Amino acid sequence: MFADSIEYFKKYDYSFLGLALTIFVLGVLNLYSATHSNPSLEGIYKTQIFYFFISMMIGVIVSFINPKNLFRYSYIIYGFNIFLLILVLVLGKIGMGAQRWLVLGPFRLQPSELMKISTVLALARWFCKANPERGLVLKDLIFPSFIAFIPAILIIIQPDLGTGLLILLIYAVLVYYRKLHWKSITILAFIGLISGGVMYKYGLKEYQRKRIQTFINPYADAKGSGYNAIQSEIAIGSGRLFGKGYMKSSQGALAFLPENHTDFVFSIFNEEHGFIGALFLIVLYLILLLRFIWLSTAVLHFYESIVVIGLMSIFFWHTLVNMSMVMGLMPVVGLPLPFMSYGGSSLLTFGVVIGLATSISNSRNLF
Repeated sequence: MFADSIEYFKKYDYSFLGLALTIFVLGVLNLYSATHSNPSLEGIYKTQIFYFFISMMIGVIVSFINPKNLFRYSYIIYGFNIFLLILVLVLGKIGMGAQRWLVLGPFRLQPSELMKISTVLALARWFCKANPERGLVLKDLIFPSFIAFIPAILIIIQPDLGTGLLILLIYAVLVYYRKLHWKSITILAFIGLISGGVMYKYGLKEYQRKRIQTFINPYADAKGSGYNAIQSEIAIGSGRLFGKGYMKSSQGALAFLPENHTDFVFSIFNEEHGFIGALFLIVLYLILLLRFIWLSTAVLHFYESIVVIGLMSIFFWHTLVNMSMVMGLMPVVGLPLPFMSYGGSSLLTFGVVIGLATSISNSRNLF
């Protein structure tokens, strides 16, 4: 029995956990640097370490789940998460103008974070029912569209436009992976452009429209809505090639850049470590994404392949949108950088994603 256990752990896939730990170490060092001079945030790096430890413990537990059970309970997990989103709208705690959290004693849970995973599992189960070799047409998207749009709308109502749109972006990746015909893609793109214009005019709140206007020209309101974007660009630009050095960020130390422990951690990292340091961090994320893509081709079942692509898209969109917004390439939205930004709910989500990917990888040899 002992020999079997040794053999089991020899076959265990440690790659996802190892990459997550590597990025987190850089993240917690960066978090300490960004907050050490701010009395109100001093010490949150210790909380972040605690959150990461809990998240990885849960991720490790999840890694021992047989993917067959994921398939069996996909819709139940999805339905329970929808219930939590509805509960948030009824009993959720309001903070910073949004109603996004359920308070459970000393713990705060943001169900919209876990909804990303739940949506992936539900969509993967539906998409694997049809013939994988047959491309999809528009009528095939009726039911999965409900799966994606119901949580997206519930999240946007909170309001959390960034996470709601992220659900739809994950859905778009899965639809493309599931071989949607190009004619259908063209029609959907046209509908998207029209509905985007209508949404901007009538669906967005004033502060949300302001974010888009600020993205186009942040200097139109340099001391107001454009302040964060401008300070972020200053931080990144001042890092130059090799950076100012660890704990030498003027934007962080002098508190010029708000939210430098959440949305704008990448700006501080750029300022201190420069282009070379930022490139190294980006390469780590690319290795993680490529590991997901490789796994999607190595699994034995189509359901697992779709799940892996969905999990990969969670990391991809978070990383792309966060890095792009701090560089002024996208409007500023509240999407954390995986394992770098401060936050318990986001760390829990990424920890579960890592655990699910490890579980699916282990299924090739262990289950």
